[in-house]
Amino acid sequence: MAAVGTDQSTSTATDGLRYLFVLSRPRFWFYLAGPVVVGVAAAAETVPDLFLPVGFALFGYFLLPANVLLYGVNDIFDAEIDTENPKKTEREARWQGGPAVVASVVASGLLAVPLFAIAPTPAWPWLAGFLLLAVEYSAPPARFKTTPLLDSLSNGLYILPGVAAYAAVAGGQPPALAVAGAWLWTMGMHTFSAIPDIEPDRRAGIRTTATWLGERRTYGYVAACWLAAAVAFGVVDPRLGALMAVYPIFVAWVAGSSVAVDRAYWWFPALNTAVGTLFTLGLLWRIVPPTEVLP
Repeated sequence: MAAVGTDQSTSTATDGLRYLFVLSRPRFWFYLAGPVVVGVAAAAETVPDLFLPVGFALFGYFLLPANVLLYGVNDIFDAEIDTENPKKTEREARWQGGPAVVASVVASGLLAVPLFAIAPTPAWPWLAGFLLLAVEYSAPPARFKTTPLLDSLSNGLYILPGVAAYAAVAGGQPPALAVAGAWLWTMGMHTFSAIPDIEPDRRAGIRTTATWLGERRTYGYVAACWLAAAVAFGVVDPRLGALMAVYPIFVAWVAGSSVAVDRAYWWFPALNTAVGTLFTLGLLWRIVPPTEVLP
């Protein structure tokens, strides 16, 4: 009997871990961890700066625990309205509840506390800002995701790990225009991802920037955010501006083509990975020029 009980407990634990893995949206893990890599590369002045313990600690937290926190809070407070969302059947999982899962989400938030001891004080406001927005985006009383424009603006939370990483490595703050450009990029990214949810959200009575504007005007809003982001980055460095210009071009192409937006939405991890890789390589080449490593 003990063996049977052990097998059942092991199976339950395995199922729980599998559910947490799906809940954390592994397809989107690098949306939080990727900016840490960019922030470290932007702040580093020497090769050893790239390998500071604080950088690894931030990357580890934002790769998995932060995603469990962000999407766990989202799924807890969206459990009822997600019954109308087809994404929860096809590529994601609906909230399954249970004290163990709730405890895991809470623990994922608490795991951020040691980061304040590891990171220098310039990084603290950005870490605190991430935790606040990660919770209040979905949870009452703010629940930013249900207020048009605030849902878009609050998604700057996705670049806060990168700003925190920059501040932790550099001991100071990044250029304000770079932060503004990155924030505008996240606003466009969030609102573009909300286009496939317009009809499910309307049926559920949820108000977002996308449901408020409608599909066609939302495309224009996204393009404007991404164009402004490219301009802001272009002021910091014209090469960065040219790279970020791929986003307004992309949304214009989707809006004018026969490609379904819910299909284009799932291409974004690949696009963001490609852009993020080029972005990071450009930053690393400041420290180690390609001519020094190529034969």
